[in-house]
Order: sequence, then structure tokens, then C-alpha cells
Amino acid sequence: MDLRKVKKLIELLEESNLNELEIREGEESIRLSRGFGVHHAQAVMPVAAPEGHHPGAARPGGAGPGAGRGASHEHEESVQVSDIPSGHQITSPMVGTYYASPEPSAEPYVTVGSTVSQGDTLCVIEAMKIFNQIESDAAGTVVHIQKDNGEAVEYGELLFVIQ
Repeated sequence: MDLRKVKKLIELLEESNLNELEIREGEESIRLSRGFGVHHAQAVMPVAAPEGHHPGAARPGGAGPGAGRGASHEHEESVQVSDIPSGHQITSPMVGTYYASPEPSAEPYVTVGSTVSQGDTLCVIEAMKIFNQIESDAAGTVVHIQKDNGEAVEYGELLFVIQ
């Protein structure tokens, strides 16, 4: 599907009173939604950003990217593969920007020590101005978070470890 068409669909959704829009063109389809819904494990749902929503912005009160994570960015840059705890690894299904919370003033979806169920939202990855909800495909406790808020992620890159 042509990127210009996708951008136009996002604009139409933002300007309308619709909560969700799904278009099929041959074998291709796109689904845009204003809210995050609960979907099956490993679901990635494209979501148009609400007006004024900038997940990467610094949080009020001096809490910036990575707040609430309990580890400094400098420490995480020196993390070796052997320093990553064992457990179920959740990797990025796409290239984009990692956001720990749905909006700048909100608490992160999860922190180290959070208990998650299969299908719980772990983070959002923005790709081409579309916010994709990343859900847990396993139940357990989050023991490691690899990325800081606003960092770039690559396809297949480690995001979380769950035990």
C-alpha cells in the first residue's frame, strides 16, 4: 500500500469521529484505531497518534526518558550478553522508536518486577508515525528491560526478558 495513502487515511481518522478504520485493497489491508485493544499474543496493532501526543517528550517533574526503570542509561550501554538474565526474551517485531508509556505523563506499561500475563501491553513502538502496541507472548515477571524511552530499536532486537 502506498505510503501517501496511509498518511491520508491517518489524517481522515484524526479529522473524523471514527474510532477505527480498516481498508482492504486487494491482498493488502490496513487497520487504524484511536485506542489500544486487547488482542491475541504477539499482536501488533497500528494506531494513529492522537493530536498532541508525543510519547518521546520529557516528563514533567524532571523525570525524562527511562524514568522508573531503576537503571541508568550509562550502565545499560555496557550490558554484555552474559549480563542479560535468562528467561523468555521478547524482541522487536519492527524498526522504530521504543516508548515505555502511552503518553509522556503516563506511567510506563511495565517496569522491572512487574507481573505480566500473556497479551498484556509491554510498550509501544512508533514506526512511520503509527504507534504499534507490543504485547507479551508469555506470563511471568519482567526481569530485564533493554531499552530506554525514546531509543531507536531494530527488528529482532531484545526488548524484555520475562521469567
